[in-house]
Amino acid sequence: MNGKADTENRVKDMKTGIKTGMKTNIKTNIKTEQGALTEGIYLILISMSVPRHGYAVMQNVETLTAGRVTLGAGTLYGAINNLLEKEWICAVGHSAESRKKEYVITPTGRAVLQTEILRLEELLKIGQSERLCAESEN
Repeated sequence: MNGKADTENRVKDMKTGIKTGMKTNIKTNIKTEQGALTEGIYLILISMSVPRHGYAVMQNVETLTAGRVTLGAGTLYGAINNLLEKEWICAVGHSAESRKKEYVITPTGRAVLQTEILRLEELLKIGQSERLCAESEN
C-alpha cells in the first residue's frame, strides 16, 4: 500500500472507531473499547509492567500509593479475569512447583495504559490552568 492510501485507511478506521465507541491508539493502531480506567485497574496494569502474581500486585499497589489503596483478593482476581478477557494482560511462567500464576501486561494493555496516561495528563493541565485563572481573579 502507498502512504496516502495507508493514511486514508487509518483515518477511516479512527472514524469507525469513534462511531462504535472504539478508540484507536495512533502509534500502534490497536483498537480498544475504553472509557476512563478505574484507579484500581490503572494501578493493576502499571503493576503488571513486569510479571507478578496476584499477591505481589496487591503489595505493589499498596506500595505505589503509600497505603492509600489496598486491593482485596476478590477485587483483584475479578479484575484479573476481566483484564484477561480483554487481553490487556496474559498469564506467564506458571511452574508446576508453584501454585502462583504470574501475569504481565500485553501490547494492547500497554496501549490502553498509555491512552489513560495521556487522558490524565490532559485533565491535570486543564485543572492547573483553571486553578491559575481562579487564583489570578482573586
